[in-house]
Amino acid sequence: MADSPRPVPVSFTEFEPVTTAQWQQRLSRDLKGADLATLQWHTPDGLTMEPFYHREALEVLGGPLPPLLHTAPEGWRNVPTYQVPAKENGHAAIDRAAAAITLGATGAHFVLADASGFDVDYLHQQLPLHATYVGYTVHQNPSELVQRLLVTGTSSLQGFLSCDPITNHAPDLSLQLISLRKAIALTHPHPGFHALALNGAYFANRGGTITQQLGFLLAAAAAYLSELPSGLLSVADVAKAMQVQVGLNPSYFPEMAKLRALRRLWATLLHAYGVPAQIAEALPIFATTSSWSQTTLDAHTNLLRVTTETMAAVLGGADAVSVTPFDSVFHEPNEFAERLARNLPILLREEAFLGRVADPAAGSYYLETLTDKLASEGWGLFQKVEVEGGLPAAASMVALELHGAAQAQFHRIATGEQVVVGTNRFQNPQEKFDFNPKKLLRSKNFDSTRATYPTEVLRLATALHFERREKKNKRAAVVLLGPGTNQLILESFLRTLPHHERPELDAAHPEGTLSVLFSSPEEVTLMYATPTQFRELARVVYRVEPSDDTFVPPTLLTGDLATLQEGVRLYGFQEFTVQGYSTEDVLARLQGR
Repeated sequence: MADSPRPVPVSFTEFEPVTTAQWQQRLSRDLKGADLATLQWHTPDGLTMEPFYHREALEVLGGPLPPLLHTAPEGWRNVPTYQVPAKENGHAAIDRAAAAITLGATGAHFVLADASGFDVDYLHQQLPLHATYVGYTVHQNPSELVQRLLVTGTSSLQGFLSCDPITNHAPDLSLQLISLRKAIALTHPHPGFHALALNGAYFANRGGTITQQLGFLLAAAAAYLSELPSGLLSVADVAKAMQVQVGLNPSYFPEMAKLRALRRLWATLLHAYGVPAQIAEALPIFATTSSWSQTTLDAHTNLLRVTTETMAAVLGGADAVSVTPFDSVFHEPNEFAERLARNLPILLREEAFLGRVADPAAGSYYLETLTDKLASEGWGLFQKVEVEGGLPAAASMVALELHGAAQAQFHRIATGEQVVVGTNRFQNPQEKFDFNPKKLLRSKNFDSTRATYPTEVLRLATALHFERREKKNKRAAVVLLGPGTNQLILESFLRTLPHHERPELDAAHPEGTLSVLFSSPEEVTLMYATPTQFRELARVVYRVEPSDDTFVPPTLLTGDLATLQEGVRLYGFQEFTVQGYSTEDVLARLQGR
Protein backbone atom coordinates (compact mmCIF):
# COMPACT_ATOMS: atom_id res chain seq x y z
CA MET A 1 0.00 0.00 0.00
CA ALA A 2 1.25 3.49 -0.90
CA ASP A 3 0.36 4.90 2.52
CA SER A 4 2.02 2.08 4.48
CA PRO A 5 4.85 3.33 6.74
CA ARG A 6 8.33 2.40 5.62
CA PRO A 7 10.28 0.12 7.97
CA VAL A 8 12.93 1.92 10.02
CA PRO A 9 16.03 0.03 11.12
CA VAL A 10 16.22 -0.41 14.88
CA SER A 11 19.32 1.06 16.48
CA PHE A 12 20.43 2.12 19.92
CA THR A 13 23.11 4.60 19.01
CA GLU A 14 22.33 6.65 22.11
CA PHE A 15 23.73 3.85 24.27
CA GLU A 16 27.46 3.38 24.62
CA PRO A 17 28.69 -0.16 23.79
CA VAL A 18 29.46 -2.16 26.93
CA THR A 19 32.58 -4.32 26.89
CA THR A 20 33.02 -7.68 28.60
CA ALA A 21 35.44 -6.07 31.06
CA GLN A 22 32.80 -3.51 32.04
CA TRP A 23 30.21 -6.25 32.59
CA GLN A 24 32.67 -8.17 34.75
CA GLN A 25 33.43 -5.03 36.74
CA ARG A 26 29.71 -4.53 37.39
CA LEU A 27 29.31 -8.15 38.45
CA SER A 28 32.26 -7.85 40.84
CA ARG A 29 30.66 -4.78 42.38
CA ASP A 30 27.33 -6.57 42.85
CA LEU A 31 29.15 -9.56 44.35
CA LYS A 32 30.90 -7.22 46.81
CA GLY A 33 34.32 -8.58 46.02
CA ALA A 34 33.42 -12.28 45.81
CA ASP A 35 35.12 -14.32 43.11
CA LEU A 36 33.28 -14.30 39.77
CA ALA A 37 33.95 -18.04 39.56
CA THR A 38 31.26 -18.59 42.22
CA LEU A 39 28.67 -17.81 39.53
CA GLN A 40 29.90 -20.53 37.20
CA TRP A 41 27.93 -23.74 36.97
CA HIS A 42 28.95 -27.19 35.85
CA THR A 43 26.92 -29.49 33.62
CA PRO A 44 26.76 -33.29 34.04
CA ASP A 45 28.97 -33.46 30.95
CA GLY A 46 31.76 -31.72 32.88
CA LEU A 47 31.39 -28.42 31.00
CA THR A 48 31.91 -25.17 32.89
CA MET A 49 29.39 -22.51 31.95
CA GLU A 50 29.88 -18.82 32.62
CA PRO A 51 27.27 -16.58 34.29
CA PHE A 52 27.03 -14.43 31.16
CA TYR A 53 28.29 -14.38 27.58
CA HIS A 54 29.17 -11.44 25.40
CA ARG A 55 29.96 -10.88 21.72
CA GLU A 56 33.58 -12.01 22.28
CA ALA A 57 32.20 -15.52 22.86
CA LEU A 58 31.39 -15.81 19.16
CA GLU A 59 34.90 -14.70 18.22
CA VAL A 60 36.37 -17.45 20.41
CA LEU A 61 34.50 -20.05 18.36
CA GLY A 62 36.43 -19.03 15.26
CA GLY A 63 35.20 -18.82 11.70
CA PRO A 64 31.76 -17.72 10.53
CA LEU A 65 28.64 -18.77 12.40
CA PRO A 66 26.94 -21.91 11.09
CA PRO A 67 24.08 -21.28 8.64
CA LEU A 68 20.52 -21.14 9.90
CA LEU A 69 18.72 -24.43 10.36
CA HIS A 70 16.21 -25.02 7.59
CA THR A 71 12.91 -26.35 8.87
CA ALA A 72 10.56 -28.44 6.74
CA PRO A 73 8.09 -26.40 4.64
CA GLU A 74 5.14 -27.92 6.49
CA GLY A 75 6.75 -27.18 9.87
CA TRP A 76 7.32 -29.58 12.72
CA ARG A 77 4.89 -32.45 13.20
CA ASN A 78 2.91 -33.41 16.27
CA VAL A 79 3.18 -37.22 16.34
CA PRO A 80 1.67 -39.04 19.36
CA THR A 81 3.05 -42.49 20.20
CA TYR A 82 0.86 -45.56 20.73
CA GLN A 83 1.94 -48.88 22.24
CA VAL A 84 0.59 -52.04 20.59
CA PRO A 85 1.08 -55.07 22.89
CA ALA A 86 1.87 -58.53 21.57
CA LYS A 87 -1.04 -60.63 20.35
CA GLU A 88 -3.06 -57.51 19.49
CA ASN A 89 -3.98 -56.46 15.96
CA GLY A 90 -3.60 -52.77 16.76
CA HIS A 91 -7.18 -51.74 15.97
CA ALA A 92 -7.63 -49.90 19.29
CA ALA A 93 -4.40 -47.94 18.86
CA ILE A 94 -5.22 -47.16 15.21
CA ASP A 95 -8.65 -45.85 16.18
CA ARG A 96 -7.10 -43.61 18.86
CA ALA A 97 -4.55 -42.32 16.33
CA ALA A 98 -7.23 -41.60 13.72
CA ALA A 99 -9.28 -39.67 16.28
CA ALA A 100 -6.18 -37.72 17.37
CA ILE A 101 -5.44 -36.64 13.80
CA THR A 102 -8.95 -35.21 13.47
CA LEU A 103 -8.22 -33.24 16.66
CA GLY A 104 -4.90 -31.67 15.69
CA ALA A 105 -2.21 -34.35 15.59
CA THR A 106 -0.26 -34.52 12.34
CA GLY A 107 0.91 -38.11 12.42
CA ALA A 108 1.12 -41.26 14.51
CA HIS A 109 3.89 -43.49 15.85
CA PHE A 110 3.16 -47.14 16.67
CA VAL A 111 5.50 -49.15 18.92
CA LEU A 112 4.80 -52.78 17.96
CA ALA A 113 5.65 -55.52 20.43
CA ASP A 114 4.92 -58.05 17.66
CA ALA A 115 4.73 -56.52 14.19
CA SER A 116 3.51 -59.73 12.55
CA GLY A 117 0.04 -59.34 14.06
CA PHE A 118 -0.38 -55.64 13.25
CA ASP A 119 -3.33 -55.17 10.86
CA VAL A 120 -1.87 -52.94 8.12
CA ASP A 121 -4.99 -53.21 5.96
CA TYR A 122 -7.10 -51.73 8.75
CA LEU A 123 -4.41 -49.08 9.25
CA HIS A 124 -4.59 -48.11 5.57
CA GLN A 125 -8.39 -47.89 5.76
CA GLN A 126 -8.32 -45.56 8.76
CA LEU A 127 -5.12 -43.62 7.96
CA PRO A 128 -4.44 -43.64 4.18
CA LEU A 129 -0.72 -44.37 4.04
CA HIS A 130 0.01 -42.17 1.02
CA ALA A 131 -1.26 -39.09 2.87
CA THR A 132 -0.50 -39.82 6.54
CA TYR A 133 2.83 -39.55 8.35
CA VAL A 134 3.16 -42.84 10.25
CA GLY A 135 6.12 -44.17 12.21
CA TYR A 136 6.67 -47.80 13.24
CA THR A 137 9.03 -49.18 15.87
CA VAL A 138 9.69 -52.92 15.60
CA HIS A 139 12.11 -55.22 17.37
CA GLN A 140 13.07 -57.47 14.48
CA ASN A 141 12.56 -58.33 10.81
CA PRO A 142 11.71 -54.80 9.58
CA SER A 143 11.48 -55.84 5.92
CA GLU A 144 8.49 -58.09 6.65
CA LEU A 145 6.46 -55.10 7.88
CA VAL A 146 7.54 -52.98 4.90
CA GLN A 147 6.44 -55.67 2.48
CA ARG A 148 3.02 -55.86 4.10
CA LEU A 149 2.65 -52.08 4.01
CA LEU A 150 3.42 -52.03 0.30
CA VAL A 151 0.94 -54.83 -0.42
CA THR A 152 -1.86 -52.51 0.74
CA GLY A 153 -1.46 -50.82 -2.64
CA THR A 154 -0.48 -47.42 -1.32
CA SER A 155 1.22 -45.22 -3.89
CA SER A 156 3.74 -43.90 -1.38
CA LEU A 157 4.76 -44.26 2.25
CA GLN A 158 5.20 -41.29 4.57
CA GLY A 159 6.99 -41.57 7.91
CA PHE A 160 9.69 -43.85 9.26
CA LEU A 161 10.62 -47.32 10.43
CA SER A 162 12.70 -47.77 13.58
CA CYS A 163 14.57 -51.04 14.01
CA ASP A 164 18.00 -50.38 15.50
CA PRO A 165 19.51 -53.78 16.38
CA ILE A 166 22.96 -52.36 17.17
CA THR A 167 21.75 -49.86 19.76
CA ASN A 168 19.10 -52.21 21.15
CA HIS A 169 21.53 -55.18 21.43
CA ALA A 170 19.25 -57.39 19.34
CA PRO A 171 20.21 -61.05 18.86
CA ASP A 172 21.03 -62.41 15.38
CA LEU A 173 22.56 -59.11 14.32
CA SER A 174 23.66 -60.40 10.92
CA LEU A 175 20.09 -61.48 10.06
CA GLN A 176 18.73 -58.14 11.24
CA LEU A 177 21.19 -56.27 9.01
CA ILE A 178 20.06 -58.34 6.01
CA SER A 179 16.45 -57.42 6.77
CA LEU A 180 17.37 -53.74 7.15
CA ARG A 181 19.09 -53.74 3.74
CA LYS A 182 15.95 -55.17 2.19
CA ALA A 183 13.72 -52.63 3.95
CA ILE A 184 15.89 -49.75 2.69
CA ALA A 185 15.86 -51.11 -0.86
CA LEU A 186 12.06 -51.62 -0.82
CA THR A 187 11.42 -48.05 0.35
CA HIS A 188 13.97 -46.40 -1.93
CA PRO A 189 11.19 -45.23 -4.33
CA HIS A 190 9.43 -43.55 -1.35
CA PRO A 191 11.42 -40.36 -0.55
CA GLY A 192 9.02 -39.40 2.24
CA PHE A 193 9.81 -42.57 4.22
CA HIS A 194 12.95 -43.25 6.26
CA ALA A 195 13.51 -46.97 6.80
CA LEU A 196 16.52 -46.62 9.12
CA ALA A 197 15.47 -44.58 12.18
CA LEU A 198 18.15 -44.77 14.86
CA ASN A 199 17.11 -45.10 18.49
CA GLY A 200 19.12 -42.30 20.09
CA ALA A 201 16.44 -42.06 22.81
CA TYR A 202 17.90 -45.32 24.19
CA PHE A 203 20.83 -43.40 25.64
CA ALA A 204 18.71 -40.55 27.04
CA ASN A 205 16.35 -42.99 28.77
CA ARG A 206 19.23 -44.69 30.55
CA GLY A 207 20.64 -41.57 32.14
CA GLY A 208 23.26 -40.75 29.53
CA THR A 209 24.72 -37.26 29.50
CA ILE A 210 24.22 -35.13 26.41
CA THR A 211 27.81 -35.79 25.35
CA GLN A 212 27.19 -39.54 25.65
CA GLN A 213 23.95 -39.32 23.69
CA LEU A 214 25.72 -37.52 20.84
CA GLY A 215 28.86 -39.66 20.81
CA PHE A 216 27.13 -43.03 21.06
CA LEU A 217 24.51 -42.08 18.48
CA LEU A 218 27.25 -41.15 16.01
CA ALA A 219 28.94 -44.48 16.72
CA ALA A 220 25.73 -46.36 15.89
CA ALA A 221 25.31 -44.36 12.67
CA ALA A 222 28.91 -45.06 11.66
CA ALA A 223 28.34 -48.78 12.21
CA TYR A 224 25.38 -48.82 9.83
CA LEU A 225 27.18 -46.69 7.25
CA SER A 226 30.00 -49.24 7.32
CA GLU A 227 27.95 -52.44 7.47
CA LEU A 228 24.83 -51.88 5.34
CA PRO A 229 26.16 -50.75 1.92
CA SER A 230 26.22 -53.64 -0.54
CA GLY A 231 25.99 -54.26 -4.25
CA LEU A 232 22.41 -52.94 -4.25
CA LEU A 233 22.86 -50.12 -1.71
CA SER A 234 25.38 -47.29 -1.78
CA VAL A 235 26.54 -45.36 1.28
CA ALA A 236 24.38 -42.47 0.06
CA ASP A 237 21.34 -44.77 -0.10
CA VAL A 238 21.88 -45.81 3.52
CA ALA A 239 22.44 -42.22 4.64
CA LYS A 240 19.31 -41.02 2.85
CA ALA A 241 17.24 -43.67 4.64
CA MET A 242 18.40 -42.51 8.06
CA GLN A 243 16.41 -40.62 10.67
CA VAL A 244 17.27 -40.07 14.34
CA GLN A 245 15.02 -40.38 17.36
CA VAL A 246 16.27 -38.41 20.35
CA GLY A 247 15.02 -38.39 23.92
CA LEU A 248 14.54 -35.07 25.69
CA ASN A 249 15.03 -34.12 29.34
CA PRO A 250 13.92 -30.96 31.15
CA SER A 251 17.27 -29.10 31.02
CA TYR A 252 15.93 -26.50 28.59
CA PHE A 253 18.91 -24.76 26.96
CA PRO A 254 21.28 -27.79 26.92
CA GLU A 255 18.58 -29.89 25.24
CA MET A 256 18.08 -27.17 22.63
CA ALA A 257 21.84 -27.05 22.02
CA LYS A 258 21.95 -30.87 21.83
CA LEU A 259 19.78 -30.96 18.73
CA ARG A 260 21.73 -28.14 17.09
CA ALA A 261 25.04 -29.90 17.86
CA LEU A 262 23.66 -33.17 16.48
CA ARG A 263 22.99 -31.61 13.08
CA ARG A 264 26.54 -30.26 12.88
CA LEU A 265 28.08 -33.57 13.88
CA TRP A 266 25.83 -35.50 11.51
CA ALA A 267 26.97 -33.42 8.54
CA THR A 268 30.60 -33.92 9.58
CA LEU A 269 30.18 -37.70 9.91
CA LEU A 270 28.44 -38.13 6.56
CA HIS A 271 30.92 -35.91 4.74
CA ALA A 272 33.63 -38.26 6.05
CA TYR A 273 31.80 -41.12 4.28
CA GLY A 274 31.66 -39.15 1.05
CA VAL A 275 27.91 -38.60 1.18
CA PRO A 276 26.67 -35.69 -1.00
CA ALA A 277 26.16 -32.44 0.88
CA GLN A 278 22.41 -32.23 0.23
CA ILE A 279 21.96 -35.57 2.03
CA ALA A 280 24.59 -34.98 4.73
CA GLU A 281 23.02 -31.70 5.78
CA ALA A 282 19.43 -32.98 5.85
CA LEU A 283 18.84 -34.96 9.05
CA PRO A 284 15.22 -35.71 10.04
CA ILE A 285 14.98 -35.55 13.85
CA PHE A 286 12.09 -37.19 15.72
CA ALA A 287 12.17 -35.88 19.31
CA THR A 288 10.33 -37.68 22.11
CA THR A 289 9.92 -36.65 25.71
CA SER A 290 11.91 -39.14 27.75
CA SER A 291 10.73 -41.74 30.21
CA TRP A 292 13.90 -41.10 32.25
CA SER A 293 12.55 -37.85 33.73
CA GLN A 294 8.97 -39.03 34.40
CA THR A 295 7.87 -39.58 38.00
CA THR A 296 4.93 -41.14 39.83
CA LEU A 297 5.09 -38.58 42.67
CA ASP A 298 3.16 -35.33 42.23
CA ALA A 299 2.69 -36.61 38.70
CA HIS A 300 1.13 -33.45 37.27
CA THR A 301 4.62 -31.92 37.39
CA ASN A 302 5.33 -34.23 34.45
CA LEU A 303 3.14 -31.88 32.38
CA LEU A 304 5.58 -29.06 33.09
CA ARG A 305 8.58 -31.24 32.27
CA VAL A 306 7.25 -32.30 28.89
CA THR A 307 6.42 -28.67 28.10
CA THR A 308 10.04 -27.55 28.50
CA GLU A 309 11.21 -30.65 26.65
CA THR A 310 8.90 -30.01 23.71
CA MET A 311 9.82 -26.33 23.54
CA ALA A 312 13.51 -27.26 23.50
CA ALA A 313 12.84 -29.74 20.68
CA VAL A 314 11.01 -27.23 18.52
CA LEU A 315 13.46 -24.38 19.11
CA GLY A 316 16.36 -26.77 18.59
CA GLY A 317 15.09 -27.73 15.13
CA ALA A 318 13.25 -31.05 15.52
CA ASP A 319 11.14 -32.12 12.54
CA ALA A 320 8.62 -34.04 14.64
CA VAL A 321 7.80 -34.29 18.34
CA SER A 322 6.01 -36.89 20.43
CA VAL A 323 4.80 -35.96 23.92
CA THR A 324 4.42 -38.74 26.48
CA PRO A 325 1.18 -38.65 28.55
CA PHE A 326 1.96 -37.42 32.07
CA ASP A 327 0.62 -40.56 33.76
CA SER A 328 2.06 -43.18 31.42
CA VAL A 329 4.33 -44.62 34.14
CA PHE A 330 1.45 -45.75 36.33
CA HIS A 331 -1.78 -45.65 34.29
CA GLU A 332 -3.10 -47.48 31.28
CA PRO A 333 -3.67 -45.25 28.21
CA ASN A 334 -6.61 -42.92 28.78
CA GLU A 335 -8.32 -40.18 26.76
CA PHE A 336 -7.68 -37.39 29.30
CA ALA A 337 -3.89 -37.78 29.50
CA GLU A 338 -3.58 -38.39 25.75
CA ARG A 339 -5.60 -35.24 25.02
CA LEU A 340 -3.29 -33.13 27.20
CA ALA A 341 -0.21 -34.63 25.53
CA ARG A 342 -1.66 -34.06 22.05
CA ASN A 343 -2.78 -30.49 22.78
CA LEU A 344 0.53 -29.35 24.24
CA PRO A 345 2.29 -29.14 20.84
CA ILE A 346 -0.87 -27.65 19.33
CA LEU A 347 -0.77 -24.85 21.89
CA LEU A 348 2.91 -24.23 21.20
CA ARG A 349 2.18 -24.04 17.47
CA GLU A 350 -1.15 -22.20 17.39
CA GLU A 351 -0.94 -19.93 20.45
CA ALA A 352 2.77 -19.54 21.22
CA PHE A 353 3.63 -19.46 17.48
CA LEU A 354 6.70 -21.64 17.89
CA GLY A 355 7.93 -22.67 14.49
CA ARG A 356 7.22 -19.37 12.74
CA VAL A 357 10.82 -18.21 13.19
CA ALA A 358 13.69 -20.03 11.52
CA ASP A 359 16.33 -21.18 14.03
CA PRO A 360 15.44 -18.75 16.86
CA ALA A 361 18.49 -19.86 18.87
CA ALA A 362 20.94 -18.77 16.15
CA GLY A 363 23.41 -16.10 17.18
CA SER A 364 22.83 -16.39 20.94
CA TYR A 365 26.23 -15.98 22.59
CA TYR A 366 25.38 -18.58 25.20
CA LEU A 367 23.65 -21.14 22.97
CA GLU A 368 26.23 -20.94 20.19
CA THR A 369 28.97 -21.51 22.77
CA LEU A 370 27.10 -24.39 24.39
CA THR A 371 26.34 -25.95 21.00
CA ASP A 372 30.01 -25.76 20.04
CA LYS A 373 31.18 -27.30 23.32
CA LEU A 374 28.69 -30.16 23.14
CA ALA A 375 29.62 -30.87 19.52
CA SER A 376 33.31 -30.93 20.41
CA GLU A 377 32.85 -33.22 23.42
CA GLY A 378 30.42 -35.48 21.55
CA TRP A 379 32.85 -35.90 18.65
CA GLY A 380 35.66 -36.70 21.07
CA LEU A 381 33.61 -39.45 22.71
CA PHE A 382 32.63 -40.82 19.29
CA GLN A 383 36.33 -41.09 18.42
CA LYS A 384 36.97 -42.88 21.71
CA VAL A 385 34.33 -45.49 20.81
CA GLU A 386 35.87 -45.91 17.36
CA VAL A 387 39.29 -46.50 18.92
CA GLU A 388 37.69 -49.35 20.92
CA GLY A 389 36.49 -50.96 17.67
CA GLY A 390 33.23 -49.04 17.22
CA LEU A 391 29.81 -50.54 17.79
CA PRO A 392 28.87 -53.24 18.51
CA ALA A 393 32.41 -54.21 19.61
CA ALA A 394 32.54 -51.38 22.17
CA ALA A 395 29.03 -52.06 23.55
CA SER A 396 30.36 -53.03 26.99
CA MET A 397 32.29 -49.75 27.24
CA VAL A 398 29.16 -47.81 26.25
CA ALA A 399 27.08 -49.67 28.84
CA LEU A 400 29.67 -48.99 31.54
CA GLU A 401 29.74 -45.26 30.78
CA LEU A 402 25.94 -45.04 30.75
CA HIS A 403 25.78 -46.87 34.08
CA GLY A 404 28.26 -44.45 35.62
CA ALA A 405 26.29 -41.42 34.41
CA ALA A 406 23.01 -42.87 35.72
CA GLN A 407 24.51 -43.65 39.13
CA ALA A 408 25.90 -40.12 39.34
CA GLN A 409 22.44 -38.72 38.66
CA PHE A 410 20.84 -41.02 41.25
CA HIS A 411 23.37 -39.64 43.73
CA ARG A 412 22.67 -36.00 42.81
CA ILE A 413 18.93 -36.57 43.29
CA ALA A 414 19.44 -38.32 46.64
CA THR A 415 21.62 -35.50 47.98
CA GLY A 416 19.34 -32.78 46.64
CA GLU A 417 22.01 -31.39 44.33
CA GLN A 418 19.66 -32.13 41.43
CA VAL A 419 16.10 -31.05 42.20
CA VAL A 420 13.10 -33.06 41.03
CA VAL A 421 10.11 -30.99 42.03
CA GLY A 422 7.55 -32.99 43.98
CA THR A 423 9.92 -35.94 44.44
CA ASN A 424 13.01 -34.86 46.38
CA ARG A 425 12.07 -31.20 46.92
CA PHE A 426 8.78 -29.41 47.52
CA GLN A 427 7.00 -32.72 48.10
CA ASN A 428 3.31 -32.99 48.84
CA PRO A 429 3.23 -35.00 52.09
CA GLN A 430 -0.57 -35.26 51.89
CA GLU A 431 -0.51 -36.68 48.37
CA LYS A 432 -3.17 -39.29 47.67
CA PHE A 433 -2.29 -41.71 44.91
CA ASP A 434 -4.95 -42.36 42.27
CA PHE A 435 -3.35 -45.73 41.61
CA ASN A 436 -2.71 -48.82 43.70
CA PRO A 437 0.95 -48.76 44.90
CA LYS A 438 0.87 -52.48 45.61
CA LYS A 439 -0.37 -53.33 42.13
CA LEU A 440 2.12 -50.93 40.53
CA LEU A 441 5.12 -52.38 42.38
CA ARG A 442 4.03 -55.86 41.33
CA SER A 443 3.63 -54.89 37.68
CA LYS A 444 6.27 -56.14 35.26
CA ASN A 445 5.67 -52.99 33.20
CA PHE A 446 6.63 -50.60 36.01
CA ASP A 447 9.70 -48.77 34.67
CA SER A 448 12.43 -49.13 37.27
CA THR A 449 15.14 -47.52 35.10
CA ARG A 450 13.99 -43.90 35.62
CA ALA A 451 15.98 -41.25 37.48
CA THR A 452 13.50 -40.95 40.35
CA TYR A 453 12.82 -44.66 40.86
CA PRO A 454 15.04 -45.13 43.97
CA THR A 455 13.29 -42.20 45.66
CA GLU A 456 9.72 -42.91 44.65
CA VAL A 457 9.76 -46.65 45.24
CA LEU A 458 10.61 -45.93 48.86
CA ARG A 459 7.64 -43.55 49.14
CA LEU A 460 5.33 -46.07 47.47
CA ALA A 461 6.51 -48.90 49.71
CA THR A 462 6.15 -46.91 52.92
CA ALA A 463 2.72 -45.72 51.80
CA LEU A 464 1.75 -49.39 51.72
CA HIS A 465 3.04 -49.79 55.26
CA PHE A 466 1.14 -46.87 56.74
CA GLU A 467 -2.01 -48.02 54.97
CA ARG A 468 -1.52 -51.55 56.28
CA ARG A 469 -0.91 -50.28 59.82
CA GLU A 470 -4.21 -48.39 59.74
CA LYS A 471 -6.06 -51.53 58.62
CA LYS A 472 -4.33 -53.63 61.31
CA ASN A 473 -4.30 -56.73 59.13
CA LYS A 474 -1.97 -59.64 59.79
CA ARG A 475 -0.20 -59.66 56.46
CA ALA A 476 3.27 -58.41 55.66
CA ALA A 477 5.25 -57.43 52.60
CA VAL A 478 8.86 -57.40 51.43
CA VAL A 479 9.59 -54.79 48.75
CA LEU A 480 12.71 -54.89 46.59
CA LEU A 481 14.09 -51.34 46.39
CA GLY A 482 17.12 -52.22 44.28
CA PRO A 483 20.91 -52.43 44.51
CA GLY A 484 22.64 -49.52 46.19
CA THR A 485 19.40 -47.88 47.31
CA ASN A 486 20.33 -47.92 51.01
CA GLN A 487 23.11 -45.41 50.35
CA LEU A 488 20.68 -43.19 48.45
CA ILE A 489 18.20 -43.48 51.33
CA LEU A 490 20.91 -42.46 53.80
CA GLU A 491 21.92 -39.45 51.71
CA SER A 492 18.29 -38.36 51.33
CA PHE A 493 17.69 -38.77 55.09
CA LEU A 494 20.79 -36.84 56.14
CA ARG A 495 19.65 -33.95 53.99
CA THR A 496 16.55 -33.60 56.21
CA LEU A 497 18.67 -33.11 59.37
CA PRO A 498 20.57 -30.07 60.67
CA HIS A 499 24.22 -30.47 59.76
CA HIS A 500 25.40 -30.90 63.37
CA GLU A 501 22.93 -33.78 63.90
CA ARG A 502 23.94 -35.81 60.90
CA PRO A 503 25.03 -39.25 62.11
CA GLU A 504 27.11 -41.78 60.24
CA LEU A 505 26.03 -45.17 58.98
CA ASP A 506 26.82 -47.84 61.55
CA ALA A 507 27.99 -50.35 58.96
CA ALA A 508 27.67 -50.02 55.22
CA HIS A 509 25.92 -52.96 53.64
CA PRO A 510 28.23 -55.18 51.55
CA GLU A 511 28.80 -54.58 47.85
CA GLY A 512 26.39 -56.33 45.52
CA THR A 513 23.52 -56.59 47.99
CA LEU A 514 19.92 -55.56 47.39
CA SER A 515 18.02 -53.00 49.45
CA VAL A 516 14.64 -54.26 50.70
CA LEU A 517 11.86 -52.98 52.92
CA PHE A 518 10.04 -55.31 55.33
CA SER A 519 6.59 -54.02 56.30
CA SER A 520 4.35 -55.53 58.96
CA PRO A 521 1.26 -53.97 60.60
CA GLU A 522 3.39 -52.78 63.53
CA GLU A 523 6.63 -51.60 61.95
CA VAL A 524 8.54 -51.06 58.76
CA THR A 525 12.21 -51.95 58.54
CA LEU A 526 14.85 -51.23 55.95
CA MET A 527 17.10 -54.22 55.28
CA TYR A 528 19.63 -55.56 52.85
CA ALA A 529 20.05 -59.05 51.43
CA THR A 530 22.04 -60.79 48.76
CA PRO A 531 20.28 -61.58 45.46
CA THR A 532 20.36 -65.26 46.44
CA GLN A 533 18.69 -64.58 49.80
CA PHE A 534 15.92 -62.56 48.19
CA ARG A 535 15.36 -65.14 45.47
CA GLU A 536 15.14 -68.01 47.98
CA LEU A 537 12.61 -66.12 50.11
CA ALA A 538 10.54 -65.45 46.98
CA ARG A 539 10.62 -69.17 46.12
CA VAL A 540 9.21 -70.02 49.55
CA VAL A 541 6.48 -67.37 49.41
CA TYR A 542 5.34 -68.41 45.94
CA ARG A 543 6.02 -72.14 46.40
CA VAL A 544 8.43 -72.38 43.47
CA GLU A 545 10.62 -75.46 43.20
CA PRO A 546 14.40 -74.85 43.60
CA SER A 547 14.94 -76.66 40.28
CA ASP A 548 12.96 -74.00 38.37
CA ASP A 549 15.74 -71.86 36.86
CA THR A 550 13.27 -69.66 34.96
CA PHE A 551 11.83 -68.10 38.13
CA VAL A 552 12.29 -64.31 38.33
CA PRO A 553 11.39 -62.86 41.75
CA PRO A 554 8.81 -60.05 41.64
CA THR A 555 9.51 -56.65 43.18
CA LEU A 556 6.81 -57.09 45.83
CA LEU A 557 6.40 -60.21 47.99
CA THR A 558 3.28 -60.45 50.16
CA GLY A 559 2.16 -63.18 52.52
CA ASP A 560 0.95 -63.89 56.02
CA LEU A 561 2.93 -62.17 58.76
CA ALA A 562 4.32 -65.31 60.37
CA THR A 563 5.67 -66.75 57.11
CA LEU A 564 7.46 -63.57 56.07
CA GLN A 565 8.85 -62.92 59.55
CA GLU A 566 10.27 -66.43 59.66
CA GLY A 567 11.58 -66.17 56.08
CA VAL A 568 13.37 -62.87 56.73
CA ARG A 569 14.96 -64.40 59.86
CA LEU A 570 15.81 -67.73 58.21
CA TYR A 571 17.48 -66.26 55.15
CA GLY A 572 19.50 -63.76 57.14
CA PHE A 573 18.23 -60.37 55.99
CA GLN A 574 20.21 -57.65 57.80
CA GLU A 575 18.72 -54.42 59.14
CA PHE A 576 19.86 -51.06 57.83
CA THR A 577 20.66 -48.79 60.79
CA VAL A 578 21.48 -45.14 61.39
CA GLN A 579 22.86 -44.05 64.75
CA GLY A 580 20.16 -42.59 66.96
CA TYR A 581 17.30 -43.14 64.55
CA SER A 582 14.98 -46.09 64.06
CA THR A 583 13.86 -47.22 60.66
CA GLU A 584 10.43 -45.80 61.46
CA ASP A 585 12.02 -42.40 62.21
CA VAL A 586 13.97 -42.44 58.96
CA LEU A 587 11.00 -43.36 56.79
CA ALA A 588 8.55 -41.02 58.52
CA ARG A 589 10.93 -38.09 58.02
CA LEU A 590 11.48 -38.98 54.37
CA GLN A 591 7.71 -39.21 53.93
CA GLY A 592 7.31 -35.71 55.38
CA ARG A 593 5.24 -37.06 58.29
